[in-house]
Amino acid sequence: MIVELKVPALAESITDATLLEWQKKVGDFVKRGENLIDLETDKVTLEVAAQNDGIIQEILREVGETVVPGDILAMIDTDAIVPADQATSDTALNKDMSEQSTVAKTTAATGPAARKLLSEQGLTTDDIQGSGKEGRISKADVQNHINKTETQPAVRPAAIDSSKAASREERRVPMSRLRLRASERLLSAQHENAILTTFNEINLDAVKRLRAKLQPNFEKKYGYRLGFMPFFVRAATNALKEFPLVNASIEGQEIVYHDYFDIGIAVSSPRGLVVPVMRDADQLGFAGIEGKIRELGERSRNSTLTMDDLVGGTFTITNGGTFGSMLSTPIINPPQSAILGMHAIQDRPVAEDGQVVIRPVMYVALSYDHRIIDGREAVSFLVSIKQQLEDPALLFLGEI
Repeated sequence: MIVELKVPALAESITDATLLEWQKKVGDFVKRGENLIDLETDKVTLEVAAQNDGIIQEILREVGETVVPGDILAMIDTDAIVPADQATSDTALNKDMSEQSTVAKTTAATGPAARKLLSEQGLTTDDIQGSGKEGRISKADVQNHINKTETQPAVRPAAIDSSKAASREERRVPMSRLRLRASERLLSAQHENAILTTFNEINLDAVKRLRAKLQPNFEKKYGYRLGFMPFFVRAATNALKEFPLVNASIEGQEIVYHDYFDIGIAVSSPRGLVVPVMRDADQLGFAGIEGKIRELGERSRNSTLTMDDLVGGTFTITNGGTFGSMLSTPIINPPQSAILGMHAIQDRPVAEDGQVVIRPVMYVALSYDHRIIDGREAVSFLVSIKQQLEDPALLFLGEI
């Protein structure tokens, strides 16, 4: 019987997708549940799995094409006889353990981002150690291998002829759907919102001392280190409760107040900037916040975020300080009305009790939609965050 492989239903806010990479070709035998094609949407990369065992009879859509839910991608013959060179019995695998190891290693790179980078670099999984569960190879593992062996295209001897080192040639590469969508949203945010930015500086000496005091027991108990982000998330959720307009959004001619606190954390991924959402952040302790941030960051790097991870969000925090940024004016993430920008921590001279002392200081920025948030609310919101972080006991007032 011939069955159709169709584009599955996408999230409500997504109408189409781009064919990113076929994992099989015409004539290949496939098993039910095996990934056949990767689809790239505005937000995530999706895998389309086979619904039946069979042989791919025909591929109807090529890489780079735009498809919508219900489009037929390929035809699979479920009655076809499996070619002898593709049929591998369990007995044969059990007899040859070295072959089994090779098969396991080869199929470990199941993430679409990892496979794509391997293909682009002309690499195999043989020399790459996967850091994921059961040896799964992530995009980060492949990139680390490239960095260590210095085989990136820009410096690979075979890729650049010495006589062309000073070439002024140009290359044109299509923007990814994620980058295109991000561009559209950023332009929309600039055109449709009255964005203003207010700044402040925070003396993080008290937070650094508290973090250093908590670190040994925290790491021993939870297995990972406590970063600075949980302090900012807790301060932000407390301030959002105090100033609910900053957590609100505009729909038509109405202001929608959100009585929950879903905090978006801007993360740099191999495909560009993404903003996974931490649900009910005000209900999480410091360990829960840190653990969730680590989970979302890892899944962003491995391109395994789902649509549910990216939709919603009432407020966003972005940390340009991880890249060394000293000061910036972040752009709000529609339909949200505000975004907090963190920056690098630098030792600076600070006046305390009439004396000049050196303290770790961070500049922070709050960009907000002036249509619903007045300067008083915006400035007061940022001052609240400053006060909580300069006196960390205030972070826990709601729990005492």
